[in-house]
Amino acid sequence: MTRLQDTAHAKINLYLHVTGRRPDGYHLLDSLAVFAGAADTISVGEKCDRFSLSIEGRFGKGLEADDSNLVLKAARALQAKSGSHDAYRLTLKKDLPVASGIGGGSADAACTLRILSRVWNARESDLCTLAEPLGADVPVCVRQQATRMEGIGEILTPAPEMPNGGILLINPGVGVSTPDIFRSFAAMGGIVQRTKPVLPSQWASMRDLVDLLRQTANDLQAPAIAHAPVISDVLTAIQNQPDCLLSRMSGSGATCFGLFPTPQKAHEAEEALTQTATRLGWWTWSGPFHQNSPVGTP
Repeated sequence: MTRLQDTAHAKINLYLHVTGRRPDGYHLLDSLAVFAGAADTISVGEKCDRFSLSIEGRFGKGLEADDSNLVLKAARALQAKSGSHDAYRLTLKKDLPVASGIGGGSADAACTLRILSRVWNARESDLCTLAEPLGADVPVCVRQQATRMEGIGEILTPAPEMPNGGILLINPGVGVSTPDIFRSFAAMGGIVQRTKPVLPSQWASMRDLVDLLRQTANDLQAPAIAHAPVISDVLTAIQNQPDCLLSRMSGSGATCFGLFPTPQKAHEAEEALTQTATRLGWWTWSGPFHQNSPVGTP
């Protein structure tokens, strides 16, 4: 078999509203999720007796390549669904920060489902069904398209394709615990009653998108800053860049993003922050959004 490869793109929550909590403790959300060009890479190698995983890349050190890894869980779930006994050597090139609010592990699992679907001719509906038990962010990462996420992440509605703008990502290299962030969210007042944002059929421009986003928030941003004040420093550094239209934290943190009129303006902002980022050990990436690719293509 020709070596297969696919990319697992960073998921960015442009806004994230906590709208409720189920009796089982899971929080209900309303979020607009989009994808950046930054990505991990999954490769499928030669056949073997049992699925195996090798991890490399900047952020691969310290990750476990055992049965607890979502990549292997996804591979075995699709193998069982297909009824095949074939297994392969998988490689994860980990270029996205770990546990950073951009869905890296979920994107990797979804990418594994997509790439192995080309081996076993699985249907997209099967991938989405298998994705749900793997994690709340895995279903949205299967399609890697702009999507409105509701419920605990299982209610997905296509959103307008992103304008041709740019995005800057910065992670300050600190870990934040999602359960701790939600506990702080509750302690700081909890759920805010607000009108549900209405998304248009398409965005006229980046400024049109930002005008709507200014009416929204990331409800977990303030709790995350309370745990990791450096997040506030990152947001300020981004917002102070010329042409920055909006800066905000993604997910439960600690990665922050800035929106810019063009990818070039995002690159210029990243270059301006290079010295600061290098000195402080911040990870940065800038470029375009990852636009809607059909399932099964990188």
